[in-house]
Amino acid sequence: MLSKDLNRNIETLKTIFKDCDDIVYRFIEIGDTNKVQACLVYTDGLINKDVISEFVIYALFIANEGGDFNLSKFKSNLLDTISKEAMTIAEVKEEENMDKIVDNILIGETMFLVDKIDKALTLSTRGWPTRIVGEPETETVVRGPRDGFTETLKFNTTFIRRRIRDPRLKIKNIQIGRRSKTDVAIMYIEDIVNDDLLKEVKKRLDKIDIDGILDSSMLEHLIEDNYLSPFPQIENTERPDTAAAAIYEGRVVIAVDNTPFVLMVPATLGTLLQTAEDYYSRWTIASMIRLLRILCAFLSTLAPALYIAITSFHPGLIPTRLTYYLAASRINVPFPAVVEAFLMEITIEIIREAGTRISGPIGTTIGLVGGLVIGQAAVEAGIVSPLMIIIVAITAISAFVLPSYELASGLRFWRFIFMVLAAILGLYGIMLGAIILSSHLVRLNSFGVPFTSPYSGLGIEEGDLKDTLVKAPIQKLQLRPEFTFPKNRRRMKKR
Repeated sequence: MLSKDLNRNIETLKTIFKDCDDIVYRFIEIGDTNKVQACLVYTDGLINKDVISEFVIYALFIANEGGDFNLSKFKSNLLDTISKEAMTIAEVKEEENMDKIVDNILIGETMFLVDKIDKALTLSTRGWPTRIVGEPETETVVRGPRDGFTETLKFNTTFIRRRIRDPRLKIKNIQIGRRSKTDVAIMYIEDIVNDDLLKEVKKRLDKIDIDGILDSSMLEHLIEDNYLSPFPQIENTERPDTAAAAIYEGRVVIAVDNTPFVLMVPATLGTLLQTAEDYYSRWTIASMIRLLRILCAFLSTLAPALYIAITSFHPGLIPTRLTYYLAASRINVPFPAVVEAFLMEITIEIIREAGTRISGPIGTTIGLVGGLVIGQAAVEAGIVSPLMIIIVAITAISAFVLPSYELASGLRFWRFIFMVLAAILGLYGIMLGAIILSSHLVRLNSFGVPFTSPYSGLGIEEGDLKDTLVKAPIQKLQLRPEFTFPKNRRRMKKR
């Protein structure tokens, strides 16, 4: 608790913030005849100095002209008089707990302490450097909004509020992290979201006990159902329109300060294969692209394994003329098909990681030049066959077609498992791997929702497949998805 002695309070703060040179103490005097000591305490770099100068210090000096801030002169206490009659800043709150005062200083608020008063004023003066609003780099669209989330939580919640102008949109702010005290916002529509889903989200967030949250991905890993799975059970996005659409569906959106990626729960295999552009394009084109994504998911997972199995165990499954061509192209290759495939896949992964770590045009150049030069040199040196280069290229390109990077990464992991199984058992190994993968996906849940819905049955009777395998015209999408179990399923009046 605060003391009525200003000097004692300042000494306490200086002890807590020992060796913290970015903590500023600005002493001022208010009153004409009977001077009253006061002090502003804030963190340099986290506040807007213009706000403090104009709406706090200058406002106090103007209010003092011809006046006298004396405790006995006012009907209410001095602090209440200052906040109501002198301060011209937008948000002012009283605080008397020292721990809360320390937290407020560290998040960019300014604390106003006055002598002989055991309370302080919290002044909203946050103003740290921020990144300008730009187009999302990981989710570009041909047609649709161009704004993307930033690293500032207030901006991100504002983006959602702009798109959902409904008082039933609730935004609950909490802090996670013993040391970081990271601000986290839980967003949902009260009369749509399922109560059990909301309780489960809050329960998992409340159970987190960690030093700090640096990115939403850390929060994702702490609250997902199965952290051992290579597949994501929580969807993330940089696009405000995608997050708003998820809230309209009855899902819960979790925004974390200091990161432009927000989380959406629950997530299913169907939602991970959808993009915002699906709803801005003609339904025929969107349906064709969704089917293409499913095909690319199979290609990115199984193409190298199928090459290994057919080349090594089942050459009779391919046309005779193609068999002769394969035999002729591999006559100078000294390695078996499995070694050939692993060499090229590992090479592609190295090029991919190098291009990812080096941003800008240099990374793109490394990817293009590295792939072309290494592929051509490997064929001419007789290390791999030309068809293997085609298979690897198709596999890599197919992975980039998938909207979710985490889902594509999970399939990349299984690609190598399928390659090993194909090298041992051929097509039988691929079937065995498909059974194991299917069993794993069926057992996965996302906040109580089957990960494979609606493919696994949930929502088929209600028509959820209208917006999964294909996208029906928007006139036909009158109901919200059943996998969120919303209170109100109807989102459009019957036509």
